[in-house]
Amino acid sequence: MAQLRQTQSVENKHKLSNTLRNWLPILHSSLSDLGEAMAPFVEANPVVEISSGFEEDFERFLPKKIISSSVANSRTEQIEALTIQYRSLFDVLDEQIDSNLFPTPKSKEAAYFVVANLDENGYYEGESELFCKLNGMTLEEFEKIRMRFAHLDPVGIAAKNLQESFLFQLESSDVSDEAYSLATKVIKDLENIYAYSDEKNFAEVMRVLGTFKNPPAIEYLEESSQVIPDLMIFFNDDDSIEVKLNDAYYPTINIDTNYGVTHEYVSQKIKEAKGLVDALDMRKATLYKVGLMIVEYQYEFFTGGAIMPLTLKTLADEFGHNPSTISRAIANKYIACNRGIYAMKEFFTTAIDEDVSNAAIKEFVINLVKNENRKKPLSDMKLLELIQNKFKVEMVRRTIAKYRKQLNIAGSSERKKLYQLH
Repeated sequence: MAQLRQTQSVENKHKLSNTLRNWLPILHSSLSDLGEAMAPFVEANPVVEISSGFEEDFERFLPKKIISSSVANSRTEQIEALTIQYRSLFDVLDEQIDSNLFPTPKSKEAAYFVVANLDENGYYEGESELFCKLNGMTLEEFEKIRMRFAHLDPVGIAAKNLQESFLFQLESSDVSDEAYSLATKVIKDLENIYAYSDEKNFAEVMRVLGTFKNPPAIEYLEESSQVIPDLMIFFNDDDSIEVKLNDAYYPTINIDTNYGVTHEYVSQKIKEAKGLVDALDMRKATLYKVGLMIVEYQYEFFTGGAIMPLTLKTLADEFGHNPSTISRAIANKYIACNRGIYAMKEFFTTAIDEDVSNAAIKEFVINLVKNENRKKPLSDMKLLELIQNKFKVEMVRRTIAKYRKQLNIAGSSERKKLYQLH
């Protein structure tokens, strides 16, 4: 009897490990790429057939509450807007040009010129001198504006070459102050990267460089990729909020259990096929639970308010998963609601640590500068000290300088001059 229980335990563990192995790539894939992610499992299994989850009749799968609340010119446009969207690199960048980084018409004009002159990899290749001549701008002024792209997403975009792209990305990385100067040296001498292997912080520099995107537009190389929401969130007539999986677009897995041949190989393939079905069900269950938690934490957004601070770790703790698993779960996933289609990652603020978001830090910086002594403005080091005391976090001065620039706040010496002028 004990032998039987032990055998069953091993079989269950084996089944679970197979399901998990299938589950991770299926979880990470977007809904539009799900069939492609499953293809390797299907090609190696003669008892499995997959039918596409895409349907031509979009309307009958969308809750009327979402369609009627969506702002669009026609019913056809409403359906298409809430089912398939196209977001190219240029769409993403255009949205960011309205930020505080480009506050004047002149800076916006230069920024749009930069975006219009990116190659397919995201590198800038425009004729800067000609633009400056036609627009009454010096090359130095233009370059200062282009350098602000170091603070946009995707990080590294609008650099002139790989070296500059890495320098852009370095400013947004988690490299320590001690390793920063070595990282700069290594980036400027990439051809001889291992000549620095004996340096004290070389291992950290290599770790950081390994996280950089190359080329910077790698996520957008297939321009205008199809976006289909995994979840739909809407209010019912009784004002209850509902989370609904976009089941209509999931591929259907058909298993031929009557293969016509009785053989251990066929039995094994049927087991693997059932593991694939389990993996797809796990994806659905995981995303549905993420959707419920997003509603719980971001309820104000769905009723017309703002997105509130929320970290991946908060959800990870409730799930009992690692934050990296939650990160996989929300990557390339979208939610359709009465306010439009949103990437799941937009409902999460980047955290300075487990409890403090970037948004909270930036808000604190704004208030500090707003109420500072105008005769003695706060330096970045002083801002850093006040932030660390307030939030009990460890940060570096460069991060404060980066946030300050993103908020369009001048340095302390420049602010002092401005105060004196006023």
